Amino acid sequence: MSRRNVMLDDRNCREVRCLLQTKYQYDSLIRDRKALLADLDNQILELEKKIVRENEIAGKVKQANSSKQLQKQIETLESRLNNVTVRFDTILTRNNKLREEIETLRICKATLDNFYLKLHKKLDQQWTRMNTAVEQSTQAYEQRMEALARISAMNERHSKDTVQYNVELQERERVLDQETKLKAFTLTKFTDRSELEEQAKKKRDLKAAQKAKRSQGESFESREVAYKRLLELAEDGDVDRLLNGFIEKEEKNFACFSYATELNNEMEKMQQRIKDLQVCSRLFMSPLSQMEKLAGTTEEANWYEDRCKESSKVLGQLKSGMEALFKDINCDATEIVKQLGENGQITDLNLMQFFGLVEKKTNELLLMESVLRWTSSDGSLSAPTFTNPLLEGTGLLRLMDRGRLCPLPPTLDGTADATDACECGREGPWPHNRPIHSSPLAAWPIPCCWLSSPANPGQSAPPRRLYNACGGVPDGAAIFLGSGGAAGPWAAAPADSPGLGEGAGQRHRHGQEREEWRQGVRAQREQVK
Repeated sequence: MSRRNVMLDDRNCREVRCLLQTKYQYDSLIRDRKALLADLDNQILELEKKIVRENEIAGKVKQANSSKQLQKQIETLESRLNNVTVRFDTILTRNNKLREEIETLRICKATLDNFYLKLHKKLDQQWTRMNTAVEQSTQAYEQRMEALARISAMNERHSKDTVQYNVELQERERVLDQETKLKAFTLTKFTDRSELEEQAKKKRDLKAAQKAKRSQGESFESREVAYKRLLELAEDGDVDRLLNGFIEKEEKNFACFSYATELNNEMEKMQQRIKDLQVCSRLFMSPLSQMEKLAGTTEEANWYEDRCKESSKVLGQLKSGMEALFKDINCDATEIVKQLGENGQITDLNLMQFFGLVEKKTNELLLMESVLRWTSSDGSLSAPTFTNPLLEGTGLLRLMDRGRLCPLPPTLDGTADATDACECGREGPWPHNRPIHSSPLAAWPIPCCWLSSPANPGQSAPPRRLYNACGGVPDGAAIFLGSGGAAGPWAAAPADSPGLGEGAGQRHRHGQEREEWRQGVRAQREQVK
């Protein structure tokens, strides 16, 4: 072993000894503390016992001192108990009374419910009777009206037949009178009157004698036959018993007849009562029906008022927009002001006239713009084509069904005359000899148009002067406006139009379509006028 390890062992031994000494010291100290705690616990127990004894002694002293207070408390508590018991008894009695009243009210409710059910059943029966009576009355009323209509028709027919019958009867009586007169006249001429009178008297006497004999024989024979019949009807040959039975049966029949008459009277009374009930029900139902009708009419009136307000609002917006547009484009309203009662303001009556003026002005402005574009392009081939803004949606419209399209808006006066292009000769491309419109724009000429011929697509046909006041082109017409056969800015051929090399049938169809378009424009112009 080295010296260092020996030193370490010595050091560790010293430390262990020190720790053992401290341990022994602490163990002795812990034993001392435990003994002290045990002594303290014993002292605490003794003190607690003393405190309990002292408390018992103090309680006895206090009980002796506070006996009077306890007596007073007992008396107060007894009085409170009595009050509470009395109150409890009163509440119990009141509760019993209320229970009895509730039982009686339940019994009354049950009886009233029974009465209510019976009355409700009776009311339902009365309603059913009343409904059946109303239906029967309506059916009877309808039958009565039908019968009255038939009676009136039969009366008219009867009156006509009677008139015709009377006329025919009078005619025949007249003819018969004439014939009898002629016969009497001829008989008076050929016979003697005295012989005729004697023959008539003899005939009358014979008839009277025969009648008297016949009546006597018939009366005796009839009595004998009646007596034999009575004997046959009698069982034992006793006619008196048969007569008595007959009298009893007659009395019974009379009693039944009287009972039937009484029943009929009661039925009449019931019918009268039903009629009174029907009248009362009508009187009660008529205000309800009137109230329902009034409510319906008020709702309808409110709905119409709302519609009227909305339409008046839209109309006011249109008027304001029209005034602003009228001022912006500098329209002339002298034609409207000249009319009777006009002051230049836009009203509901003259709104369509202002619309016509604005449309006319817009068409003129469009025509001026087209002319300015044409003049600014100088007839160059690369100039952009000009399409009328009013016809920008024609490509979309041609994809739709023609029967579903709306009619064209009203155009300017003289649009049909403008579309009816005037033929001009081959003297030059700028003829000015035929005015087409009374407006100042009529002095602006539009260059001639060359329609390519179907035989020679590359060559140009004779020029045709075209004034298009509204910017519209007939469907199917491929029009090229320009000089020298070049395509100018007025090349207004539709996208789906046929080629320039089409046949005679296509040209004929296009001509028919153009003529129909012109007729439609004329009809719209007449409607606007």
